[in-house]
Amino acid sequence: MYQNVKEISKFESWILASRPKTLPAAVMPVFVGTSIAIYDNVFVPTAAIIALVCSLLIQIGTNFINDLFDYLKGTDKKDRVGPTRVLAAGLVSIKEMKLWINIVFGTAFILGLYLVYLGGLFVLLIGILSLLAGYAYTAGPYPLAYNGLGDIFVFIFFGFVGTIGTYYVQANEITMLVFWSSIPVGALVTNILVVNNYRDIEEDRIAGKRTLAVKFGSKFARLQYVLFMILSYTILIVVYFTYKQSLFVFLPLITLPLSIKLIRMIYRLTGKELNKTLELTAKLSAIYGILFAVGILL
Repeated sequence: MYQNVKEISKFESWILASRPKTLPAAVMPVFVGTSIAIYDNVFVPTAAIIALVCSLLIQIGTNFINDLFDYLKGTDKKDRVGPTRVLAAGLVSIKEMKLWINIVFGTAFILGLYLVYLGGLFVLLIGILSLLAGYAYTAGPYPLAYNGLGDIFVFIFFGFVGTIGTYYVQANEITMLVFWSSIPVGALVTNILVVNNYRDIEEDRIAGKRTLAVKFGSKFARLQYVLFMILSYTILIVVYFTYKQSLFVFLPLITLPLSIKLIRMIYRLTGKELNKTLELTAKLSAIYGILFAVGILL
C-alpha cells in the first residue's frame, strides 16, 4: 500500500485501479481452456489471444466499477484495511472513472465480436452476460457483492464461463474434460474473494455489504476457504481416472505445501495481516492453473 498518495502519478493511479494482483484470475481460465484445446487439436491462436484480452478487459472494467460503487456507497474509505482504492484516495474523479469503465467495456465488446463470429449466438450470450455481471457485481438495484452472491458470481464466471467459453470459441463444442477442469479454476479464484471478504468482515458489516462472510460469520468463511482448497485437489483425481490417465495431471500437487500454509494463515491472521494471505492466494491460483495446463499438455 502506498504511504503517500500524493506521490502517485495519474498513470500509476490507473494501474492501481486495475488491481494487477487480481488479473491472474482473468488469465487462468483462458490458459486452462486453451491448453485443453491444444490437447484436443482444435487450437485457434487468434481466438485464444482475443479471449485473453477480453477476459482481462472485463476483469479490469469490473475492478473499476467495484472501485466506483464501493466509494459511492461509502464502503471504501481512506483508512480501509485493504489496499488503496483510487476514488477513496482522491487519485481520480468519478467522471474519469465512468469514462474509463465505458472505454474498457466498450473495447471488450468490440473485440468480442470476433469471438461471436467464430462461436455464434452462444458466445454473444456469454459475452453480454459477462459484461452485465461485471456491472451488477457492485452496481445496479441488487448488487451481487452486497447480497451474498459475489462468491457464486466469481465461481461461475471465472470457472465455468471463462474456461469453457475459451475452449468453445476454438472447438465449437463442450467436453466433459473442460467442464471438470473449470471447477478448480473457479474454486481457487473464488478463494481470493473469500480472503478479501473475511478480512473486511467488520468494515462490510458496518457499510451494509452483506457478503457470505458477514451473513454467516468468520468460521463459515474459513471453512469455505478450506473446502474450496480440498475441491481443487480432489478434481485432479476425477480428471485422472475419467479422462486422462497420466500422472502429469497431478502436477498441481506441487502447490499443496502453499495451500497448507495459506490455510494456517487464514486461521491465525486478522485485519491487514491478511493482505499477504490475499496476495499468496492469488499466486496459488495462478501457479495451480499453469501446472494444471502443463499437465494436460504433457
